[in-house]
Amino acid sequence: MVFEVKSVNHRYCEVVLRLPREWTCFEDALRRTVQQYVKRGRVDVFVTKEEGDDHAPHALLNEHAVKMYLKAAQDLSQRYGLDGELTVKDLLSLPDVWISPEHGASPGEPDVDEWGPVLEKGLRAALEGLAAMRSMEGKHLAADVEQRLSKLQALHAEMLQLAPTVVEDYRNKLKQRLSDLNDGSFAFDEHKFGMEIAIFADRSNIDEELIRLQSHFEQCKGLLRADEPVGRKLDFLIQEMNREVNTIGSKANHLTLVNRVVEMKAELEKIREQLANIE
Repeated sequence: MVFEVKSVNHRYCEVVLRLPREWTCFEDALRRTVQQYVKRGRVDVFVTKEEGDDHAPHALLNEHAVKMYLKAAQDLSQRYGLDGELTVKDLLSLPDVWISPEHGASPGEPDVDEWGPVLEKGLRAALEGLAAMRSMEGKHLAADVEQRLSKLQALHAEMLQLAPTVVEDYRNKLKQRLSDLNDGSFAFDEHKFGMEIAIFADRSNIDEELIRLQSHFEQCKGLLRADEPVGRKLDFLIQEMNREVNTIGSKANHLTLVNRVVEMKAELEKIREQLANIE
């Protein structure tokens, strides 16, 4: 027999088995075996039967049944005057003509004791090959994601440096604007000016978002080194990072900071696409 296993991206674990009809009774057991190796993704398993399989159960001709069929055919012909004879092909297709030497079962009914272990062994060998390939691909994907995380951390470090300057830049620009507009018709109110700066400082503060982002970076790196399925957890963390970056973008009133936000969002989108390939 031949086992072929294919795997593609999927949000959950979906197993599709295609077996010869006489082996459908093994489907549930084989599906559970696949789920031991794959926790996320769509897996298509094709099992085909080949001629001359060494493990094929032998069958014996049930001569008693053949004689009974021939006698019945002869009686029908004599009693009702029917024409026609049974051919070898006709006989071999009749029920109970073939029997198992041990259990007396028809060859169309698979012997669980004989076929079950054979199918299990063959499927496990195919799945181990699939797991080895997925592991190799996973290492490359993990390296790529880690590289992008490092870029995100570099952008994060720039944001940390820019954040304290946002309020001061706003203060200087606002003061310069008021100075340019002042034609002597109104007096500069230092108290109101200070209140405006304080409100802006509170509204544009991104310290909490930057702290949470750093925590998410560390969690992601830890998950990438874990020996267990982490795809869904990483998906969740990327969503959280995206939320924090969007909040920073909505609070920031600073061109350079907004540019860093755009760069971060681009990297997060690339990571999100890669995570679809990670179990």
